[in-house]
Amino acid sequence: MRYLAALAAATTATSLLVAPQASASAGFASQEIKWERCSDAPGLERLECGWFTAPMNWHDPRNGKTITIAISRTTPLNGKAKTTVFTNPGGPGGGGRTLPLLYLNRPKLSENAEVYGIDVRGTGGSDNVTCGNYQHRTATDWRDRSKAGLDLLYGGMELQAKFCQTKSGELGRYVNTEQTVRDLDLLRQVLGKKKVSWLGYSAGTWMGAYYATYFPKTLDKIVLDSNTEFTESWQDVFDNLPAGAELRFRVDFLPWVAKYDTVFQLGKTAEEVHRTYESTRTRLEEQPGTLPDGTVVTPVLLDALIFTGLYSKDSFEATARLFASLARPGVLAAEPKQYPDALMGTQMSVLCNDTPFRGDRKSLEREGNRSVQRYSLVGGYQVTGPCAWWDRPNLNLKRPNGKGVGSALMVQSVRDPATPLAGAQRAHAKFANSRLLTVRDEGDHAIYGFGNGCVDDVVESYLVDGVVPAKDLSCPGVPLPAPGESTPPAGAPELAGR
Repeated sequence: MRYLAALAAATTATSLLVAPQASASAGFASQEIKWERCSDAPGLERLECGWFTAPMNWHDPRNGKTITIAISRTTPLNGKAKTTVFTNPGGPGGGGRTLPLLYLNRPKLSENAEVYGIDVRGTGGSDNVTCGNYQHRTATDWRDRSKAGLDLLYGGMELQAKFCQTKSGELGRYVNTEQTVRDLDLLRQVLGKKKVSWLGYSAGTWMGAYYATYFPKTLDKIVLDSNTEFTESWQDVFDNLPAGAELRFRVDFLPWVAKYDTVFQLGKTAEEVHRTYESTRTRLEEQPGTLPDGTVVTPVLLDALIFTGLYSKDSFEATARLFASLARPGVLAAEPKQYPDALMGTQMSVLCNDTPFRGDRKSLEREGNRSVQRYSLVGGYQVTGPCAWWDRPNLNLKRPNGKGVGSALMVQSVRDPATPLAGAQRAHAKFANSRLLTVRDEGDHAIYGFGNGCVDDVVESYLVDGVVPAKDLSCPGVPLPAPGESTPPAGAPELAGR
């Protein structure tokens, strides 16, 4: 998930789509990838980039319509790889080509595996979908439950669905998980690999579970970090988000900010900090703030900025400083991270195409009213709302159950703000041959490769050495840092689209 998404209109018809025959990918599998250095930018020296071609529609692969998928890889310096690992950062729709760079700090993995990053269909350097830069999520305050406010909120969701589907054109109908996992298995064939392993975060756990469901015999090891409830619908996944965010906000972030009141001056107790958040939010409704890059901060954007900062404890300090600058008008704030429209377009397409949406405008209002009362931070997000108006293709995904999968390792923190523990536990119970590694007293979203030695050791023992845990495990979390101790992961240089 590593951000937001959505879902689709209900269907009772049995899918008319039939599985492509094994020979359908034969012509595409014979292509050769030309590898070249991705960029001359510092830090990208070991990252190679390439592209391959896939059918736009895997159910009609010979109709001549194709798309281009952008990929990357790092290889061991000694040239000897014990395994091949496909990776995904989540989203859905997050570009993945710089992700292999993360593991250069994990030599047991990077020096024993070919690690591949993929910009899945719809996003990054691959053929893109788009919503025409229309973005309803920050256009109006979801806390305003007046009739006029609700008309704006849900009218915006309906318009979002129209923008995304109209602007994305034909490709948008084929940006879904089933088509994407077939792209992934084509890549495996093009590379000449009998089996590959999977390492996915957040929405990448959804994709990994479905990859395993469609191609259980060609996947070796599967690591699912910060799990969506991939055994249910996208609607269920994102309905759980407000509760996870509120837990992280109340238990970790607010007390941490209060602990360092001498630094941030936002309140000496968690409740005082929360009151400052509420008063700042109210003031921004009357007079929005402006960041140095010109971004206008409204109340709902304040919520989004704080929510994003909950993903990693190393982001707490920057998030608190941004919050403090907005709480004290006139003080300049740090520039927030921006995201490409292709991410939004891919999210909406995947979430609304993949699984049916239950309900309509009235049920959205009822559920939104309840959620707003319970969860102050993002209770009204209703990420999947636009899917109530989505013209969904006749797609019936196989439901992941783990049957035929050799093993899967699920990693989950107990206070994950985006993919809560309860959903991961339910998915674990329904996914055969999975092991759950629970990270205690931890709320970060994405754990492996980010400084938890216990988790790193278990994951690498599994991925590289093939050691499948005999039972569910747990690891301690990493303590929250003091201001000045945070080390947010450095952003990798941007990669050119083509």
